[in-house]
Amino acid sequence: MYNGLVLVTNIIPGGNIGVSVVVFTLIVRLLLFPISKKSVETQIKMKILQPQMNDLKEKYKDKQDVYAKELMSFYKENKLNPFSSVLFMLIQIPIIITLYYVFYRSNLPVIDNNILYSFVHAPDFVSMHFLGFDISQTKNYLFAFLAGLTTFFQTYLSMPPTPEKKDKPSFGDDLARSMSVQMKFILPIMIFFIASRLSGVIALYWITSNMFTIGQELYMRKIGLKGKNGQTIS
Repeated sequence: MYNGLVLVTNIIPGGNIGVSVVVFTLIVRLLLFPISKKSVETQIKMKILQPQMNDLKEKYKDKQDVYAKELMSFYKENKLNPFSSVLFMLIQIPIIITLYYVFYRSNLPVIDNNILYSFVHAPDFVSMHFLGFDISQTKNYLFAFLAGLTTFFQTYLSMPPTPEKKDKPSFGDDLARSMSVQMKFILPIMIFFIASRLSGVIALYWITSNMFTIGQELYMRKIGLKGKNGQTIS
């Protein structure tokens, strides 16, 4: 990952690390696209079919064992794999952690020649300024805000609507509602505070990765995924 970032920096005019981070992040996400595409398809289908799944839950609310069997049959009938998104997350986690350490512990703009491959050369000049900001510095509140904002839109698009509060909610209903609210609102706030305390390079990575995910979600919607009843998501 480190060598890839340095290689991209060699190609970028002026050795601009900000542009290199954007380009390198996009390259990594494009390589992961075939895997993430299946995950996004499943998420969109789940959102389309959510009303039908809610009907099943209401119909068998007093028969949990029957509900579980009917739900699995529903998944099979509609060719849904609810674990596909989990698989993508498991594959993505080591890559995200690696990228994080590359950007966090790379000691940029200094290039560590000891870990460069023989065919990768350190650029003659490395610029840490991007859009007028020194992204090597911490407390870049603008980039931190954009990281939190793009996280909000990314989770808002990918997650199903927040379940309505019922008069007599079950533990499962309360848990689902709580998780939905936390993912949509608390996670972006956490990202903002974390990004504001790290270098702008990390925030720029988050922004780029989130923007790619948002674009991917909108692209998949444009393709026109349809449920069994022909309903499309808007």
